[in-house]
Amino acid sequence: MKKTSASNTPRKVSLTEKVIASLRQEIESGQREPGSKLPTEPVLTERFGVSRTVIREAIAALKADGLLEPRQGAGVFVLAPQAPSNDRSIFAVDYAQVSDVLEILELRMAVEIEAAGLACTRSSVAQQAKIYEAMEKMERAVEKGEPTALADFEFHSAIAAATNNRRFAEFLEHLGDKTIPRAQLRRRPPEAEDHKAYMDMILGEHRRIYDAIATRDDDGARKAMRDHLSLSQTRYQKLLTQR
Repeated sequence: MKKTSASNTPRKVSLTEKVIASLRQEIESGQREPGSKLPTEPVLTERFGVSRTVIREAIAALKADGLLEPRQGAGVFVLAPQAPSNDRSIFAVDYAQVSDVLEILELRMAVEIEAAGLACTRSSVAQQAKIYEAMEKMERAVEKGEPTALADFEFHSAIAAATNNRRFAEFLEHLGDKTIPRAQLRRRPPEAEDHKAYMDMILGEHRRIYDAIATRDDDGARKAMRDHLSLSQTRYQKLLTQR
């Protein structure tokens, strides 16, 4: 008699998965319209014949998928299904995982080093001015002790725009706040304990990038961008060994 291996045995679908599949189908088919309120837990437990724990797990899963929105004191509401997007699979970042941030920095190196070089040879005077304005905005924020992430993002975006290849700008726009990890991470690199000195160090890295672009030194710009992103990797790499 032929034996059936464990790998060939169909996996039993859990109660939670059954509830998720049923509610997902109702939402994606339009049976439950965006903005409508989901039935209460007691109603759902009776309908599916499961415990409240199963219902809560299903709701949490559908919330993570962007299909439901719990509102405190009001209930759970249906959201409009989103079109499939590469953002969830490629650019989704868990900021609790430093390794995720390091992967994004590595990806940025592959794109932004070349962007810096291209900006040297292709940028207009007006585009260089935009890069300089973003750098000045960072400097003013540091002096005032204000957040610098937005100005930092504008700096890198201005360089991408100065390539005059819209794909570079679209790439950074797609990354969005993932471009500047220090704005999102719950932990900070050891250097950040002295915030002013830390930010002055980062500003220096940005100045070297700008100076190379302004003088049309494409090799220097690539090196300055590589140094900046490599140093960022080193800073966040230290977090992996922190306890």
